Amino acid sequence: MPELPEVETTRAGLAPHVVGQHIERVIVRERRFRWPIPTQFSRTLKDKVVVGLSRRGKYLLWECAAPSSTASAGFILSHLGMSGSLQVVSKDAPVVAHDHVDIVLKNDSLVRFNDPRRFGAMLWIGGVTPRHALLDKLGPEPLTGEFSGRTLFTASRGRSVSVKEFIMNGHVVVGVGNIYASESLFHAGIDPRVAAGRISLARYQRLAQAIKQTLAAAIAAGGSSLRDYVQTDGTLGYFQNQTRVYDRADCACIECGHTIKSLTQGQRSTYFCPRCQR
Repeated sequence: MPELPEVETTRAGLAPHVVGQHIERVIVRERRFRWPIPTQFSRTLKDKVVVGLSRRGKYLLWECAAPSSTASAGFILSHLGMSGSLQVVSKDAPVVAHDHVDIVLKNDSLVRFNDPRRFGAMLWIGGVTPRHALLDKLGPEPLTGEFSGRTLFTASRGRSVSVKEFIMNGHVVVGVGNIYASESLFHAGIDPRVAAGRISLARYQRLAQAIKQTLAAAIAAGGSSLRDYVQTDGTLGYFQNQTRVYDRADCACIECGHTIKSLTQGQRSTYFCPRCQR
């Protein structure tokens, strides 16, 4: 499932192609998503100008300006779901299976939303600020000063849930997906099974730093391509080739040589080194 590094990589890849461009038209081939595409979506976006592209957690926010005072401004809220991708292609690119939405630009290119499982989203938020129920309760962005070990420590008091499940909770901190949680906990030397409320401030400070470094490294690597995810030009991310514990069960730990173990937490696979992580 695309997480923060994949969405940030997508944002960075899209921005040079879409910011400052007029939307010529929008082609919706399929509306039936986890959150259905509004029936007026194409009409609303016609002739809008994309003036900014930002990210909030795993959501992309396309800020759109109105071409005249009689039309409303607002934001496209897009989400890649479990299997989605946004790619920049030429207007004559052939349509393939699961190409559900085309945002056609006046610069002879288009942004194509492909989503085999249809768990993603393309929604419209009217107004000058992106207020939406999907955004209201999101936690802090991990790559900003808003997020710290103190943030984690305070939120964890009295919590019996495992620390791995705790940092994957989007109300605690956004974008720390399964791969990045396992890797961050390894770098911080913390056993993923320990209850969140039992971890000290000092250890949370190490964990917060590990989360920042892991996510930054993943963004630099173009994200992780495990199943369907590709970057905006169709190339794969390669952070999965740099992992220290993720998907390495029964292999030797690169730090101590002990065997990497795996278990299931919250229906997700967890990987860790029992010797390095305590």
